[in-house]
Amino acid sequence: MPFYEREDEILRLLNDGEVKSNGELAKKLFISPQTLRRDLEKLEKKGLIIRTHGGALPSHHPAHRHIPFFMREHEHSEAKDAIARMALQFIHDGDTIMLDGTTSAYALVPYLSSLKDITVISSSAKACFLLGNMDINTICTGGHMLTRSLSYIGDDAIRTLENYNADAVFFSCRGLSEDGLLTDPSIEENLIRRSMMRQSKKKIFLCDSTKLGKKYQHNLCRADRIDVILCEKELPHIEGYGSEQ
Repeated sequence: MPFYEREDEILRLLNDGEVKSNGELAKKLFISPQTLRRDLEKLEKKGLIIRTHGGALPSHHPAHRHIPFFMREHEHSEAKDAIARMALQFIHDGDTIMLDGTTSAYALVPYLSSLKDITVISSSAKACFLLGNMDINTICTGGHMLTRSLSYIGDDAIRTLENYNADAVFFSCRGLSEDGLLTDPSIEENLIRRSMMRQSKKKIFLCDSTKLGKKYQHNLCRADRIDVILCEKELPHIEGYGSEQ
């Protein structure tokens, strides 16, 4: 079966919006795990699917917003870890920083133990729990919790953020298009990110390479609003980014 036929079959199998494991897909398609992996990589580059830890689902289906945090935490973990180490250069002893509720921002948390007297303001329940166990001064936004991401959204969270100023915000979203648009499936989480950006001097986008060339329903901002984009690979030309850096 050629790839164009397998492509249609994979999308058909994923059409119900449920996460399908790689093993299940390979078995139903009668192909090897290696062939499936290559097929999924091609479909992901086209923006047709989202790969999870050991599985996949269609990017257009609203169910991708309900991937549990513990599954998304392991998506492209090596890239997120590399980006987290890069981010450390932008944090200094005594700083106040903000972290959104993404797994990319969460990957930065373990590295913060090397810094002194920092304050972290976060909309992530899981990040706040870990920061507290690390004896780092932590402010949690509170608000309405999204169980799929263990992060807080809503007016209460935004009001908390408006009470503070930060040296930098570290955040992510699902897509960065070639024309310089940052986008995400969740308007609620974008509203939290915008509030964090307003309250922070420096805006640092944690962008693993799987997000490049992707565009989703809700706009966050344009790349010319971002001070730093960190990626584990060399960035392609992004319209509006870097012209004044």
